Amino acid sequence: MADLQPQLHTRTEVGRLGDLPGPFPAEPYDAEDAPYDAEDAPYDAEDEEYDGAGGPEGDEGGAGRPGGGAAVDLIERAHALLADHPVADGYSALPWALRHLSWYDLEAGESAVDTDVPRMREGHVGALFWSLHLPDGLTGDRAIGATLEQLDLIENVTRAHPEGLRLARTAGQLTDARLCGRVALVPGPADASCLGDSLGILRALHSLGLRVLTLAGVSWAGEAGLTRFGEEVVREMNRLGVLADLSGASPETVRRALVVSKAPVVFTRSAARSLRPHPANLTDDLLAELGAAEGVCMVPLTAEQTGPSVRDVADHLDHVRAVAGPDCVALSGTYDAGTAHPQELGDASCYPHLIAELLRRDWPETDIALLTWGNVQRLLRSADFTARAVQQRREPSTATIGELDG
Repeated sequence: MADLQPQLHTRTEVGRLGDLPGPFPAEPYDAEDAPYDAEDAPYDAEDEEYDGAGGPEGDEGGAGRPGGGAAVDLIERAHALLADHPVADGYSALPWALRHLSWYDLEAGESAVDTDVPRMREGHVGALFWSLHLPDGLTGDRAIGATLEQLDLIENVTRAHPEGLRLARTAGQLTDARLCGRVALVPGPADASCLGDSLGILRALHSLGLRVLTLAGVSWAGEAGLTRFGEEVVREMNRLGVLADLSGASPETVRRALVVSKAPVVFTRSAARSLRPHPANLTDDLLAELGAAEGVCMVPLTAEQTGPSVRDVADHLDHVRAVAGPDCVALSGTYDAGTAHPQELGDASCYPHLIAELLRRDWPETDIALLTWGNVQRLLRSADFTARAVQQRREPSTATIGELDG
């Protein structure tokens, strides 16, 4: 992968915790350079009693810890940091949820779903990957048709909400949408079954906006790994700029995809299996291999995969960051997918609570900026760079599964 990769360094760039007072001070906090000083902090114990919420067990209020601070102060800092580095949310099942509503208004607010424009603005969501995943049992022509319908729905939803939403297919378009005050919508991930084992259909879906494809649940990306046709699919995805999502893929498929793909891969819904033994979570050896390949693991905010509290999610983020590296971890809300979410993380407005917990744990602001926005930007830029390089060497593939796999 190194021969095609640009040197992109972005490093320089559940219950609620109450109302959000005044603006964050102009000077940024750096846990490595300046220890927390209770005398300098805006929190005043005489004005408000702090009840210890947010501190670790046995450490009320984080007493004796650098950056322990009051909960309200941490929330203020989280909002200020997210205003500069918003969340690029790696997975939203909103398209399928909207199919079941006869009427909705995402700009005014929609109580029937977890995600709408007001809540995304409150949570500082700057980009959203809209899942095109399908219910179990849809295969063949039905899978292709349902995927096309969801792509059409995304187009229509964006057109109906021009003040809040904007379609985006590249890193540059994500930034443009953010600068215009819109939430960027990236179509994908989609099920591999939507290809109908056809590279021509992959190219057609890409032309309609698809940017992420999940390599699981098909004959050419199964327990035994990628077949010859599966490898050709990955090469054609590289040529187009479609990211390979490996959440739910077998370890053999993951390892082969890491070898074949010239662009970084992504896990749109995977946490640390050493902390929670969910089949979609990653073992430490796979996390280390992902870090070496400069891929990205998007940790889901689901009780099933990460645990019932915001601290559990932060534990997974700590672990992925330690094993794969700060350049390889991002966030996946997984809202509107019908799954339970940890306390304090119930909808798209709740990201400041998670960032406040990371600040309490003394995460450097540079690493939080990578987590929320920078790593996804690098991922998309790398996919675009790889596509331009591969297109100079490779024509569109006309291979068929019959020719390659027999």
